[in-house]
Amino acid sequence: MTQDMTTDTESLPLRSGLRTRTLSDERLRFCRQIGVEDIFLDHRDPRGDVFEDEGSNDSETITIDEGVVPSVSELVQARRRAEDVGLRLMGIQSLSYNVYGKIMLGKDGQEAQLETIKNLIRNVGQADIPILGYQWNPRGVVPMRTSQTVRLRGDARGRGFDIEDISDPYEQAPGVEREYEEAELWDNYERFLEEVLPVAEEAGVEMALHPADPPTVEQLGGIPRLFRNFEAFQRAMDLVPSDNHGLKLCLGCFSEMPDTDITDVIEYFGSNDDIVFVHFRDVIGTWPSFTETFVDDEQSNFDALDAIEALQEVGFDGVMVPDHVPEIVNDTEWGHRSRAHAIAYLNGLLACSRRE
Repeated sequence: MTQDMTTDTESLPLRSGLRTRTLSDERLRFCRQIGVEDIFLDHRDPRGDVFEDEGSNDSETITIDEGVVPSVSELVQARRRAEDVGLRLMGIQSLSYNVYGKIMLGKDGQEAQLETIKNLIRNVGQADIPILGYQWNPRGVVPMRTSQTVRLRGDARGRGFDIEDISDPYEQAPGVEREYEEAELWDNYERFLEEVLPVAEEAGVEMALHPADPPTVEQLGGIPRLFRNFEAFQRAMDLVPSDNHGLKLCLGCFSEMPDTDITDVIEYFGSNDDIVFVHFRDVIGTWPSFTETFVDDEQSNFDALDAIEALQEVGFDGVMVPDHVPEIVNDTEWGHRSRAHAIAYLNGLLACSRRE
């Protein structure tokens, strides 16, 4: 029997959530049992973009690809599966490069990709799913992480990045047909917004943009990385103004940017109502070398409670998702134990902040 869930998300407080590729009963019940009410769905990509949770059953998720859009009924079924165990399906976590890469680089086939995204937005809106996350990064130019074996406390393993681990990172990478200019990529991105944001507004769907990861650097492998710093996100929000466009505010990525204060970032974009949802991930170190860590690590780049209080002060009432977690002993591929630790810590901080 479907449990009654609050559909008016504007009446809900700041809260924790999780991302999952599978909608299996086991996974959904686990999310609810550890104190989560909101989830984001990682879609299946049949052509190789690797999301976390690769061990999940493909029959228990949705597939999105160029020209492949889940129907309204498929999306409604996904939402109802979540509701059956007391969860809200808040959105699609992100789009794979297969869906937007030709638009980003201005290649042949971009019109077909635009139509895919527009149709997806319409279907997501009709299915009463409020958010579509997306990124705008090239695939396969450089690794997002150069190590998954950095040792953390108790011999837990974190994923790290060090530019020194990559040979000739600024040279044109194999498979990149030519060097691209930043100005042309901005033009392509502006056209994308002009095409899709009116559709999002009509459908009642919020689009949420994720930073480049790793951030800061102007280009890698011959392709510019547009969304690498605070100023780039200011430009993105001003380029085609819309109440249906904002940030998938990845605190990990922003904290990887040197000389960036997380509370300042939250205050600026939160006061402009530009935060759609939050990736609550922490790291140690900044570009060009950093390591993902536990959200409660005292050596990490920012204070989790300070970030939560800053989100509350700007009136953000959305979802915080610990998108990446360290690998801990005897855990599953998805990281049940590690995600439970992250959610428990965030929920504890939320309880403390509300009491204060």
